[in-house]
Amino acid sequence: MCKVSIVIPNFNGMAYLDNCLDSLRRQTEKDFEILLVDNGSEDGSISFVKEKYPEVKCIVLKRNYGFCRAVNTGIMKAKAPYVILLNNDTKAEEEFVEAMIADMEMHPGCFSSQAKLLQLHNPTLMDDGGNYYCALGWAFAWGKDMPAILYDEPRRIFAACAAAAIYRKSVFQEIGYFDEMHYAYLEDIDIGYRARIAGYENRYAPGAVVHHVGSGTTGSRYNEFKIGYSARNNIYLVYKNMPFLQILLNIPFLIAGILVKTVFFGSKGYLKEYMQGIWKGFALSAKGSKVKFKKKNIKNYVKIQFELWINIIKRLKNTR
Repeated sequence: MCKVSIVIPNFNGMAYLDNCLDSLRRQTEKDFEILLVDNGSEDGSISFVKEKYPEVKCIVLKRNYGFCRAVNTGIMKAKAPYVILLNNDTKAEEEFVEAMIADMEMHPGCFSSQAKLLQLHNPTLMDDGGNYYCALGWAFAWGKDMPAILYDEPRRIFAACAAAAIYRKSVFQEIGYFDEMHYAYLEDIDIGYRARIAGYENRYAPGAVVHHVGSGTTGSRYNEFKIGYSARNNIYLVYKNMPFLQILLNIPFLIAGILVKTVFFGSKGYLKEYMQGIWKGFALSAKGSKVKFKKKNIKNYVKIQFELWINIIKRLKNTR
């Protein structure tokens, strides 16, 4: 059995695969397998990988089922006790895999650990130093666009960004896999949230460094697809993970958060997409299932709630 399985979801990402797979060939840690899960690409990705990277195991899906189905397929087929999820639009530094494994072994109560994500085209700036969620219903990447030198301290985070993170495979069997109803966006916040409810922690490991293009599949930071799905999934995220009384407690904050984002996306020309996403989120919640409330997890809910309030301040301080 290898130490870790690396799962790379792919959809028409051939332009990025050279950088990504070449960087994995240069890793100081060699005991790992690579599984490329392809979502019905039509750009020749699979034939390219099979020819140039024969060590990569290709899993071909018939069509684009979205990020969650792809990574779940890879996780279930992974042979190792740890699974690294890695976006195709990334380039990992040489000690990435080694540092990821070391952080998990150092913290046995950890479900996931995220790498330090730098902007590929400007590596002096952060792309993501840990994912957070706040009572306003906002998910945000800590350190986005800030000087990378300021983010070299390991710490606990709310959830790991699945663009470059390692997971303890055994915990998936306890809390469930990535929720395929999300399709894409906020699925990493959701699974990190579920792990927190169950009493696990998520961490940031700055010794593992990855350069990230960002929005390599969808094309830009703000676009109709991303805004619509993020708005939809955010409503579902709250419904799914918060008990009814916790939702009532947070309603004033959640309404305020929606109003602010309505103004923001309206100014960007995406008001219709955002509002449609909110509406679809309520419809999705009616079909989805909630995390089962367990009394033994009350202390975890309380701890999470205080973090949701504190993270409002974190978000306002980290305004960029």
